[in-house]
Amino acid sequence: MRRAFIFILIAIILGEVYTFFAVKTVVKARWMLWAYAGISLFIIAFIIWSFTQYDRTVGPNKRSLFTVGLMLLTVVPKMIVGIILLGEDVFRIIGGLIRSFLGNEEQSFLQERRKFVSQVALGLAAIPFLSLLYGMKWGKYNYKVRKETIYFPDLPENFDGMTITQISDIHSGSFDDAEEIGHAIDLVNQQNSDLILFTGDIVNTHAEEMHPWIEAFKRIESAPLGKYSVLGNHDYGEYVEWPSQKAKLQNFEDIKDLHRQIDFKLLLNEHVKIEKGGQEIMLVGVENWGVNFKQAGDLSKASQGLTPEDFKILMSHDPSHWEAEVKNHKNNYHLTLSGHTHGLQFGIEIPGFFKWSPVEYVYKQWAGLYENVGRYVYVNRGFGFHGYPGRVGIWPEITVIELKKGQKVS
Repeated sequence: MRRAFIFILIAIILGEVYTFFAVKTVVKARWMLWAYAGISLFIIAFIIWSFTQYDRTVGPNKRSLFTVGLMLLTVVPKMIVGIILLGEDVFRIIGGLIRSFLGNEEQSFLQERRKFVSQVALGLAAIPFLSLLYGMKWGKYNYKVRKETIYFPDLPENFDGMTITQISDIHSGSFDDAEEIGHAIDLVNQQNSDLILFTGDIVNTHAEEMHPWIEAFKRIESAPLGKYSVLGNHDYGEYVEWPSQKAKLQNFEDIKDLHRQIDFKLLLNEHVKIEKGGQEIMLVGVENWGVNFKQAGDLSKASQGLTPEDFKILMSHDPSHWEAEVKNHKNNYHLTLSGHTHGLQFGIEIPGFFKWSPVEYVYKQWAGLYENVGRYVYVNRGFGFHGYPGRVGIWPEITVIELKKGQKVS
C-alpha cells in the first residue's frame, strides 16, 4: 500500500512539473504562465486543506465529494501530459546517446522540446478534463434503462414473461438535484414491472442522508408481485468513527427502517415466496457479503427449506459473492441480482461491442449480465454515485429483466 502511494505521488509530481513546462513551451506571455502556476498552487493547497478537514465522524459529504472531483480534474489530465512528455524525453535521451556515440557534434546531446509535442500532450489531456467535467455536471444523472431477456427451461409457466425492475446503490447522501431524481423515479414507474427490487446501499453512511429523499422514493409505484430490498456494504456504518457502539447500532436500525418508509420489504437473510396463478418462485435476500467487504450475508439461513428444484432469484449486493459462493452452489440459484461496483463510474461502453472500466481488474463481474452453466448474475451499474461526484461512460442505470421459459434462440 505504501509503495503504491509513493508511486502515485511521484506520478502526480511528474505530471505537475511536465505540465508546467508544456504550458511554458506553448504560451508566449509570461503573465499567463505565472497565472497558470498560481492557479495550480491554489488548487493544490485547497485540496490538501480540504483533506485535512475531513471528519471521520461525519464521513463523505458534499465538500469531500467536490474535493475528489477537483482532484481528479487536476491530476488525471496532468498525468497524461507527464506520460507523453516523459516518453518524449526518453526518446530524446536515446537519440542524444546515439548521436554522441556516432560522433555527431553538430547537434546538441539533448535537443529542445518540440512545441508540437507539448501541444499534442495538452490537447490529449483536454479529453479526460472535459469528460470528467461533463460527468460531474451531467453524467451523474444521465439515467439509462437497460433491458435484458433471460431464458430458463425450468421457469414455472405462469412466470413466463415476468418483468423485474432493479435499482441499486442509491447513495442518497450524494444527491444534489431533486428534479433529476424525480425524473429517474418516473423512469422506474414507466417500466410497469411485475416486481421491483433494490439491491443495497441506500445511503453513504448515515440514515439521515435519506430523509430529504423519502417522499421521492415513496413515489415508486407498487408492483403486482411486490417491492423488496437488501442491504449493501455502506448500510452498516463501517467507514466512519462513531461516538459509541450504541450510536452505530442505532444508525443501523434507522437505515433498516428507511426501507419500510419507502415501502420496500427488506430481506435480512431470508426468503419469500412469490406466487402467481397457483405457482411460485423463491426470492432470496441476503445481507451484504463481499470478498473484500463485510460478510454479514448467510446464504444457508436465507435458503433454509429450499431445494435445488425451486426456482430462485437471489439478491446479493456484492457480485464477488456470486463468484465465490453462489455460481456453483448445489442449491442452484438461477438468477442473482447485484450492484456495488458502480462500474467505477468511469469507463467506455459501446453496447454489444465493447465494455471496459478499470474496475474489471478487481471484479470479474462488474456490469451487466454474466452466465455460468445456466446460472446468471446481473450487476447493476448503480442509481447514484459515490467518491467521484460524477460518471463518465458508465451511466446510472435502471435495469429491466424479463424472464422467459425455454431456451434462448441463437
